[in-house]
Amino acid sequence: MNLPLIDLIVIIAYMGGVVLFGCSFYFRRSSPDDYTIGGGKMPSWTVGMSIFATFVSSISFLALPGAAYMSNWNGFVFSLSIPIAAFFAVKFFVPLYRSINSPSAYYYLETRFGPWARVYASVCYLLTQLARMGAIMYLLALPMNALFGWSIPLIIIVTGVCVLLYSMMGGIEAVIWTDAIQGIILIVGALACLGVLVFTLPEGPGQLFEIAAANDKFSLGSFGTSLSAPTFWVILVYGLFINLQNYGIDQNYVQRYMTAKSEKEAVKSTLFGSMLYIPVSLMFFFIGTALFAYYQAQPDLLPEALKAPGMADKVFPHFIVHGLPAGVTGLLIASIFAAGMSTVSTSINSSATVILTDYYKRFFNKNASMKQSMRVLYTTSFIMGILSILVSLAMMQVKSALDAWWALSSIFSGGMLGLFLLGFVSQKVRNFDAAIGVVAGVLVISWVSLSPVYFTDGVWVQFKSTLHTNLAIVLGTMAIFIVGFVVAGIANRNTGKAAQQGKPVHAKDKIKQ
Repeated sequence: MNLPLIDLIVIIAYMGGVVLFGCSFYFRRSSPDDYTIGGGKMPSWTVGMSIFATFVSSISFLALPGAAYMSNWNGFVFSLSIPIAAFFAVKFFVPLYRSINSPSAYYYLETRFGPWARVYASVCYLLTQLARMGAIMYLLALPMNALFGWSIPLIIIVTGVCVLLYSMMGGIEAVIWTDAIQGIILIVGALACLGVLVFTLPEGPGQLFEIAAANDKFSLGSFGTSLSAPTFWVILVYGLFINLQNYGIDQNYVQRYMTAKSEKEAVKSTLFGSMLYIPVSLMFFFIGTALFAYYQAQPDLLPEALKAPGMADKVFPHFIVHGLPAGVTGLLIASIFAAGMSTVSTSINSSATVILTDYYKRFFNKNASMKQSMRVLYTTSFIMGILSILVSLAMMQVKSALDAWWALSSIFSGGMLGLFLLGFVSQKVRNFDAAIGVVAGVLVISWVSLSPVYFTDGVWVQFKSTLHTNLAIVLGTMAIFIVGFVVAGIANRNTGKAAQQGKPVHAKDKIKQ
């Protein structure tokens, strides 16, 4: 399908404007600190918008309305956990990282458990960012290809190169300011779409609520106690752990704490960015419900192919192209690209920061000059951007790799979160205790995530997990806690007995505080 000229102009103007604006920051900074933390002088509202834009990806923009269209508002329960996670963020995480004064989220782990913990967490982070960037660009290209026939490789390459240009040249300032703009475009686009849906129903807005209520579209899911289904409680607990991970250990968020002018400004930014996601995600779910009512009231407007099961994610893109006025369609497509580009640019800059601080300066050149540091940041930003494009292109050939990547991401993130919380909560856990806990936690997460896929026949089928996969990070984190504390308790008890009996306590048995 060919887009009207006005829509093409809107899309091209948006893409070109973002790239040029982001690249302009190349001429405004002078040091690695400017590149990684914006010199610690970013306005709180832009940092907050950047946190929000990082949270929302193109997957969310398309998947949340699709979920509400297909079923109900069960997925919105995830958003209800954000206030709890945000409270812990502003109470504990923001002050912690501001006091450490390091652009790396994983420096803290080294202070608690040694270099292995820092390397483990940073490697996990880099792998998950590659998976995240590749998946977002690939899933962004799919609806564009289905709607307009645009080449998937071309969409991936153009999007990837555009994001790479401004994130590499402009650093974190470019990322945060473009995130702020993209967040605003995203919200305006979604509001425009919702307005058209609500006010173009044959019998007015009231018809939307009548149809939705009759089909139980506002339900938040079952309040039962099943652990194998996405009940209200399963999604709530899953959301809590995922959001604790985001605010507590994710470099994308921690780096933003450091860009604010003060701890007070960082707290304001965190609260603003996290709380903004709640009404915006509610709007996405409402759009999905409005789509359901819209096509129930006017079934002739929806092609038969899109009425089939499993086609819910394609209904919103269909409406964007066929149900919106010219110009607004271009705005919505720009919003989808905005959601994807903001997430990818964040990952590129944060990954480069991790490589510089956790590897180059830690193991290769501790006294790197400003010029050497900038060269590393440019080079690693470029490499991560190119690798993300290659990962995204690879997903075209091996589509099952997408699920595998997300499964691995669950394993890595669960281990990272548990390790951080273990070190944060108790000062009595030693390096060895933490390592044993992480091994146990990763094994639990692997079992919950992967056994339903691979233990399908033969003798292994009896070991298949029947738990909902959302519980992987919950159980894995708990396993790290329990095992880490138990091993530490046993070691401390043995050390105490040795001291009471007058036996010498070896240096390796002493607890590093």
